[in-house]
Amino acid sequence: MLEAQGLTKYYGSVLAVQSIDFCLEAGQVLGYLGPNGSGKSTTVKMLIGLLEPTHGQVLFHGKNIQQDLVGYRKHLGYVPEEANLYPYLTGFEYLELVGTLRGMPPQRMKAKIDSCLELFSLFPHRHVSLGSYSKGMRQRILLISALMDNPDVLILDEPLSGLDVTSALIFKNLIQSLSAKGKTIFYCSHVLEVVEKVCSRLLILRKGQVIASGSTEEVRQRIGQTSLENIFLHLVEDRDIAQIANNIVDLVVSP
Repeated sequence: MLEAQGLTKYYGSVLAVQSIDFCLEAGQVLGYLGPNGSGKSTTVKMLIGLLEPTHGQVLFHGKNIQQDLVGYRKHLGYVPEEANLYPYLTGFEYLELVGTLRGMPPQRMKAKIDSCLELFSLFPHRHVSLGSYSKGMRQRILLISALMDNPDVLILDEPLSGLDVTSALIFKNLIQSLSAKGKTIFYCSHVLEVVEKVCSRLLILRKGQVIASGSTEEVRQRIGQTSLENIFLHLVEDRDIAQIANNIVDLVVSP
């Protein structure tokens, strides 16, 4: 359903990502991992059509998304890394704007908005301006806006940012239920324990290049590590994490 073929992006002479390849079928959840500066956000922007690749292409049902971005985005739900919303709109008004831009019939749109706000525990705050929402409340608004029109593909960039424990637990179960319904999900996150539970496949980046890919179990066996955290540290970090932590403590408590 969603495929990346040789995705490469340069910013001037600086290489951000190089030769990214993956193919996601309906019902699959791909965990996209890497340290800061590894090219995750650049990849996400190419997948949603905000950036055009320097080389390579993104395919949806076998067609280059650049040929019909508007048509492609009708099938897409996107949660960005930063919750940059219109602060003067209320939660309901923002979702109404999203639904209108997506061409949802007004009656269906209102019913979906009301139901989603109720399920995400935001209904009592529906007429409050977004500027007064907490970070977690804004994040829930973003999740609703991505889901309300029943997209075929979900692109999620750090979707747990700011969520409380209950909302995060609901979200983990939500991802599993959506994949069971045949949704294709690209999940970009630093929360390794969640990725390990909800993702059927992994792709790990370092300095813009893929250093490991495959099912979670395949990557675990190939690297010879028991947890995703150990895999990540083994592949990505050249530093002694425990020693760095001890050095910081020594510095803090020194006279």
